[in-house]
Amino acid sequence: KRAGNWVFARLSGPVLSQPSPSVSPDLWKIIVASARIRYRVRMNFILKPWQLFFLILSGWINRRQQDIIEFQNAQIQALMEKMGRKRILLTDEHRRVLAIKGKALGRKTMTELTTIVTPDTILRWHRRLIAKKWDYSSRGNAPGRPRVPDEVAQLVLRMARENPTWGYDRIQGALANLGLHISDTTVGNILRDNGIEPAPERKHRTSWKTFLQAHWESITAVDFTTVEVWTKSGLFTFYILVAMRLKTRRVQIAGITESPNAEWVTQMARNLIDFEDGFLKDVSHLIVDRDTKLLPLRRFIEEMTETALVLLPPKNPNLNAYLERFMRSLKSECLNRMIIFGRGSLERTLNEFGAHYHRERNHQGLGNKLIEPGDEAGQEIGEIRCSNRLGGMLRYYYRDAA
Repeated sequence: KRAGNWVFARLSGPVLSQPSPSVSPDLWKIIVASARIRYRVRMNFILKPWQLFFLILSGWINRRQQDIIEFQNAQIQALMEKMGRKRILLTDEHRRVLAIKGKALGRKTMTELTTIVTPDTILRWHRRLIAKKWDYSSRGNAPGRPRVPDEVAQLVLRMARENPTWGYDRIQGALANLGLHISDTTVGNILRDNGIEPAPERKHRTSWKTFLQAHWESITAVDFTTVEVWTKSGLFTFYILVAMRLKTRRVQIAGITESPNAEWVTQMARNLIDFEDGFLKDVSHLIVDRDTKLLPLRRFIEEMTETALVLLPPKNPNLNAYLERFMRSLKSECLNRMIIFGRGSLERTLNEFGAHYHRERNHQGLGNKLIEPGDEAGQEIGEIRCSNRLGGMLRYYYRDAA
């Protein structure tokens, strides 16, 4: 044994070729072979550098995954506490994905994690799908009176909205002219289910949509918007008065001022209704809000023209949606992306945007077309070119005529 330990301790050094004088040659061979085996076995337990790196990397990845799981659990827990007892509405696609992922994890793992669904929830979805498979109620064999087709119900609603003076019998007769036969009671039930009053109450009320359609040709709107401009004296607020013809979406910047006093607003109103080239000449209705800065304009329009003023209810900018949408486009596409220095710079910016708005910008409300299309619009032959305004902020692509 001592000889074997002595041989093992020296195996990493020079090769032992001479046996000890006190040991027979055959025993010496056995001792050397045993020591070599012990040496090889022990060396197999010493990690190589790449093995050590792999173990360290595996441990780091495992720790990283554990941190991510703990963060997700905390996040889901916070969301569930925030929602309280409110239901989280999931689509069928969400349920399908959660069921697949939950099956891969297993019931035991899901119970250890913080999840928005439990294994019992997934089982309930499964039972519901099975019940739906054997549900034949949609085949139309249910007892009772057959339902009114959706097309007929929508037609009843359309007639009631477009004709406020029509009663149940009048609508029933109009449907009979189209080959659709339902009772006047059914007409009344359809209208009541959709919150539409009978004709005596309905004819005294005109919806905003009906009003716009009735006066679409000559209805206009005016309103103020503001922009911050740097001047030599500091940062000042400039007021921009804008007018729009709703049908064509054409707009005009009526004026720009730092102080919209009564004298200035009255002069702007005089310019807008000028009998030769006034933007609002010959209009029948003008939509205005209750902004006190517009009081002189409203007073001048009432006294000097036959235009009817449509005064909006307080805090209802959605009733002036077309002009408000222009204001939003003006700011998001132009003013909010620039730092304007001086009144002259503001005027040039508004002129450039106005030209782009009318001749180079497509409008979804007009069938995605231009307000004032040029000869190049719609051409299919020619080299594609791009015109820039305001340093490339506003772009227009067109074909160069050959």
